[in-house]
Amino acid sequence: MASKVKSAREPIDYGILAASVLGVTYNAILAFINHNIMPLTPSYVVLSEILILTFSFGFILKKGLFEEDLAPLGYLLLTIVLTVYVMVINKAGYIDHLRNVLIIFAFVVMGRWTNERTLRLAFKICCIAVLAALVCEILSTAAYVALFHPAEYFQNTRGVPPATYSDSGLFRGALGFEGRFSFGLIDHRSSSIFLEQVSLANFCGVIVIYLVSFANRISMFDRLIFMSTIVLILVTNDTRTMLIFTIVSAAGYLIYPFIPKICDFLMMPMIVVGGFAIHAFKPDAHEDDFVGRISGTVRNIIDMDLASTLGLELDKATTFVDSGYVYITYGATIFGLILFWLFVSFYPAGRTPNQKRLCHSLSLFMFLNLMIGSTAIFSMKTAGLVWLLVGFLKFNEGSTAGIRSSTAQAERPPVVSAVS
Repeated sequence: MASKVKSAREPIDYGILAASVLGVTYNAILAFINHNIMPLTPSYVVLSEILILTFSFGFILKKGLFEEDLAPLGYLLLTIVLTVYVMVINKAGYIDHLRNVLIIFAFVVMGRWTNERTLRLAFKICCIAVLAALVCEILSTAAYVALFHPAEYFQNTRGVPPATYSDSGLFRGALGFEGRFSFGLIDHRSSSIFLEQVSLANFCGVIVIYLVSFANRISMFDRLIFMSTIVLILVTNDTRTMLIFTIVSAAGYLIYPFIPKICDFLMMPMIVVGGFAIHAFKPDAHEDDFVGRISGTVRNIIDMDLASTLGLELDKATTFVDSGYVYITYGATIFGLILFWLFVSFYPAGRTPNQKRLCHSLSLFMFLNLMIGSTAIFSMKTAGLVWLLVGFLKFNEGSTAGIRSSTAQAERPPVVSAVS
């Protein structure tokens, strides 16, 4: 109760709020513009992310970098070194992984500066926006398509042509196929404001992480909104991975506080070993299901050689969109994968019950997703919010809670200050 009263008195940081909400909603905004105002090209999508990241870095530089920011800063600098190495040795431009780490850095540092009221409002606005568009999509797909025209948007901005077997106007990936896991409530995989099904599934995971680690700091009404959104996504998106993740996380709310932090470090190798075990039983599984995706990732891992682990075969990186571990390794070397593993495992705090719930659910979310996908967990549409939460909880609970306050920060000189 004291936390909620204090939160109500805190001023809203509209800069952080805008960056967080726009990071989730910019795709829907661009889609509306694309059909109703002017046709867009891929450059507008890139420009949107650049503007959000530019604002975020401007905000951070204005505040200055403190000792608490050295870990994410070190991760970013090492990633820059690896990116330059990979581009030079392959004589090709490739900044996909660097862009992913830039998002992590920007939002985790902004999370340290944000206050509880701003964080809660960012999650609530994004959740309500997703829920409203999802309800519209379920009740009237025609109205949803008339509003966003997903197929047209992805054709113009991603070069993905509409499906030839459907004139629904939906993104072709959201149409699903016969035999796919489904609750059968709608005739396609729901997409909401993301306009494609994968980001909506991962947004469900982000909200689950938020509820698991923050439920005792928000009102009952807010909890109902978040839980309703999770349930509605699960029964319309046909996401097997997030269904498993949600069930495990529900039990984890009670169990996670008793699990030691070192388990986060062990999570990735345990999941990979589990993947090899599944592959051993079904080595020829190629179906687009949970087992097929995992078996495919393991086959790709087995096919890697020394040259690929050292970043010498960059041209193959984008062919592994369903094999996250391989995707990161080809694009950022084995050392890029190790850095990501270490940062996810050790950067989130693990002292209080809420912090432990966050770090354990985050590790499971990230490392499980890398077995069946790649780019989705790095997208600003979902990664921004989750890393904002990581930065906030690390410095707002436990023994470090006091040092992140604005007053305390103002009394200490930054390690790196803004240049006037």
